[in-house]
Amino acid sequence: MKLMDKEIIIVTGSSGRIGANICRRFGKEYHIVGFELLKALYAAADEELVPVDLSSDESVHQAFTHIRTTYGTRIAAVIHLAAYYSFDQQHSDKYELVTVKGTERLLKALQGFEVGQFIFSSTMLVHAPCAPGHPINEEWPIEPKWDYPLSKVHTEKVIHELRGNMPTVIMRIAGVYDDKCHSIPISHQIQRIYEKQLESRFFPGDIHHGASFLHMDDLVDAIEMAVRKRKQLPPDLVVLIGEPKTLSYDDLQNEISQLLFNKPFKTFRIPKIIAKIGAWVQCHLPLITPPFIKPWMIDLADEHYELDISKAKKTLGWEPKNNLKASLVKIIDGLKKDPVQWYKDNQLGSPKKYVEF
Repeated sequence: MKLMDKEIIIVTGSSGRIGANICRRFGKEYHIVGFELLKALYAAADEELVPVDLSSDESVHQAFTHIRTTYGTRIAAVIHLAAYYSFDQQHSDKYELVTVKGTERLLKALQGFEVGQFIFSSTMLVHAPCAPGHPINEEWPIEPKWDYPLSKVHTEKVIHELRGNMPTVIMRIAGVYDDKCHSIPISHQIQRIYEKQLESRFFPGDIHHGASFLHMDDLVDAIEMAVRKRKQLPPDLVVLIGEPKTLSYDDLQNEISQLLFNKPFKTFRIPKIIAKIGAWVQCHLPLITPPFIKPWMIDLADEHYELDISKAKKTLGWEPKNNLKASLVKIIDGLKKDPVQWYKDNQLGSPKKYVEF
């Protein structure tokens, strides 16, 4: 018997941070079917979890056979979040295997269904960086710098080729954070200053450059608006989603230091070759946790990402309600109230005692 009391939304990567927030937001109005690599031990209310390996033709086929048998052929929306991502290495075959080919399998399996909308979570990093004061729009040159954004470029191409008559929304998203941080680059930057690590004083790029970020609540708002307006949107929408105000690396250093220690922070620029040597040594020292900064990241230190979100305002009626500068107050307050839990939440191990320098 097919369940037809609510419209169906499929969320790939539904147990991840973004996916879990999407399921909570949509769960009361829609029936959520979450696709996960392994069936999780828990599910949100009004959610069915289906184990799916996007790198396997058979697994994807079985998942959609179940969808067809249980729910029929009408799907209100597919929100595709599942992808491979790692800061540990610049290159990996998994980007092609999971992100690109996995999306291809997904789109081919959906050809037998009536899909109201397919939303893909891409990244602003598909674009070439810009100069401060010259924000990126959707027509900005495509110039990915490493395998993660490159895999998104390839996947966007697959979507355009295989979408057929299926309406699609490609969201090129800024770096996501929330009130507990949950942003790998921001949490490590906070950690370095909080522990007064010597390397926190040095940066191998232009300290007046930075990257756009986006609060989790604002991302979920954007996705919700896209789903609700799916019948009015262009059939192949590409849109940048992020905060239009970009804090520079120096801005962040000073904001974090003021909130932690009530004083500004002096950051010194160092040559890239020195930074690479230092990062390589740290990565190869025995008996210590490998640092977040890897040698290949040094070449990206000068990049600046500032976004023009006028298209998102016009098509979705969306603009962010939060901003990183204001959110840092909550983030740092959480760290000061319970450092052990904050470190645990951000997968940073245990807080280390610092020394003055």
